[in-house]
Amino acid sequence: MSVLPEKDLPPGRHRLLKEHLMTEIRQETQAAESRPRRSPWLRPVLIGAAAAAVAAGVLVALPAGGKGTTADAAPNDAAALLEDIALAAAKEDAPDEIRDDQYVYIKSVVGYTSQELGKKAKLDPVHDREIWFAVDGTRPGLLVEDNRNGRIELEADTPGIPSNTNYKNLKTLPTDPDAMLKWLYKNKQGDNQKDEQVFTFVGDLVRESLVPPAQAAALYRAVAKVPDVEVVKDVKDAAGRTGIAVVRDEGPTAQRQLIFDPKTKQYLGERVVTTEDHAETGLKKGDVQGTAALLDREVVDKREQRP
Repeated sequence: MSVLPEKDLPPGRHRLLKEHLMTEIRQETQAAESRPRRSPWLRPVLIGAAAAAVAAGVLVALPAGGKGTTADAAPNDAAALLEDIALAAAKEDAPDEIRDDQYVYIKSVVGYTSQELGKKAKLDPVHDREIWFAVDGTRPGLLVEDNRNGRIELEADTPGIPSNTNYKNLKTLPTDPDAMLKWLYKNKQGDNQKDEQVFTFVGDLVRESLVPPAQAAALYRAVAKVPDVEVVKDVKDAAGRTGIAVVRDEGPTAQRQLIFDPKTKQYLGERVVTTEDHAETGLKKGDVQGTAALLDREVVDKREQRP
């Protein structure tokens, strides 16, 4: 596996926690080069428009199943489900005595859509993804992905940025849902509609960060206050596990689904599903644009250490 040169990453997006690797469409040219060039990452909902390479977030080989894209519960059922999820999150055991010099290790399987010039977009094979982030954000992280990305050094956080998602900074976030909601709207990233960006931001946090229990509970209760959040049942994650999803439309042609275990209410993974046929990419209603499954999330002493 080779290291991806900095010049191949979108400007300002070297921190892969803030790139939707699992849901971005990659337009690959057919240039006569030994290594294909890549355009900036494009949000699926911006295909065919002036897409900006400012996608927010990342996280966490079996095919994804099911195409459920229609909410089969009323919107107010989402609030009840999210309250159950918040109660479960509040009871999670936080790792004991986390030190600033340690790392958060996250293992997932993930697949996302790519498109070669002149061809229909397709979902790449689901593959392993491992990532290490410094607990305090002061040291570089590492991404090891079993695909063309290979091994990528991740920059340390810039100190003092409120939206930093290292564990130490997340511990300082509000535990009150209303205050958490204000933080989400203030620190969301991207140019899409604000409620949509907040829902995406929440997906980023729960997929590939370690959120302390009190803040996680507030996060889910805050999501219940975001407009147009609904519920879809019987959704499969990238590992083939069936869960119940909290969903929201992402622009006019996609839906983001955060998947939880129907019994334990623990987070399982995420999908983005096409909701309308799209001529430019060839994607049809029900096609999966991105899929992920969280397999392990722990605190380790060293970068590249596995539990």
